[in-house]
Amino acid sequence: MRIGVNTRLLLKGKLEGIGWFTFQTLQKIVLGHPEHEFVFFFDREYDQSFIFASNVTPVVVHPQARHPILFYLWFEWSIPMMLRKHKIDLFLSPDSYLSLSTKVPTCLVIHDLAFEHYPEHYVLSHRLYWTHYSPLFAKKAKRIATVSAFSKDDISKRYGISKDNIDVVYNGAHDEYRPLTFEEKTAVKAQYADGCEYFVFAGAIHPRKNIVNLLKAFVMFKKHQRTNMKLVIVGRPAWKYDEVEELKNTMPYKEDVKWVGYMNIDELSRVMGGAYALVYASLFEGFGIPILEAMQCDVPGIVSNTSSMPEVAGDAALLVDPTDPADIAEKMHILYKDEALRAKLIANARVQVQKFSWEASADKLWKCMMKCVDKQ
Repeated sequence: MRIGVNTRLLLKGKLEGIGWFTFQTLQKIVLGHPEHEFVFFFDREYDQSFIFASNVTPVVVHPQARHPILFYLWFEWSIPMMLRKHKIDLFLSPDSYLSLSTKVPTCLVIHDLAFEHYPEHYVLSHRLYWTHYSPLFAKKAKRIATVSAFSKDDISKRYGISKDNIDVVYNGAHDEYRPLTFEEKTAVKAQYADGCEYFVFAGAIHPRKNIVNLLKAFVMFKKHQRTNMKLVIVGRPAWKYDEVEELKNTMPYKEDVKWVGYMNIDELSRVMGGAYALVYASLFEGFGIPILEAMQCDVPGIVSNTSSMPEVAGDAALLVDPTDPADIAEKMHILYKDEALRAKLIANARVQVQKFSWEASADKLWKCMMKCVDKQ
């Protein structure tokens, strides 16, 4: 069988949530199924590290699809031609987009419908495109995979898709995320937090990640608790971050907030592993990979009580209302003062992480793909 894959988010040094899902699952699927041929469709020059085995043929397809008009051209004109040219039997699209102009059965991965819940957080052109096309994509797909039971229910209710046609394929965390030794933690704290304990947040800087309320909560925590505790924020500015920038420069205790930018996985795993706790008060997530990454490092979490996040965190985190900075600050204070509670959350995390692995994710995604073919 010849399987075509949309790999436009495999970008060297720029892998984030969907990119990591694509990388980890595809690598294992390709290596695990040498009897099949895979054609990877990139929208720009690719890095050789993404060509996982000899049964992968890379193809660069123009134009670069980074804007709604170019999305349309890439998926509705270029991709159908490539699917015909390469005689593709099954198309896998792991980034929520597909082609409405092809008869090739498509397995679509929809990670979340955040734009439906928080449309004000997105650029108008993209929001209009997603609002119009996403329901059509969901109905066109032969089968859908999504990353949490919450997202499965959300897609089913909002787009009228039978739950029988949606498979849950959880994310995993990279093996680099592991508990650090005392010496390793000491070195990380010296490098990034002036030698002090720190809370950590990891994720792109945009409104849905709720950085403004996190900063407000940290100020409340510092005012209430005399401590050298720092807040380390890892992530690149994405969009609509003006309010974050303003608060960053004017807030009390701003010297205790360390902005370290985007990090590759080897360094991010160190910063995550060295943290006292993760604070992840995002407004909405289809999964929330940093929650799992923290648990894998024996780092407890303070996590939003919304969308998929309680499902991922289980009993390994304290839940907060992300719209209430005072609630976030209170949970930071509780966890800071109660070492027994922190130890309990860490013990719970060691159990919870057993539910997730990239090997299991790849296996479930492959089974979802094969159901597309079985329906023919």
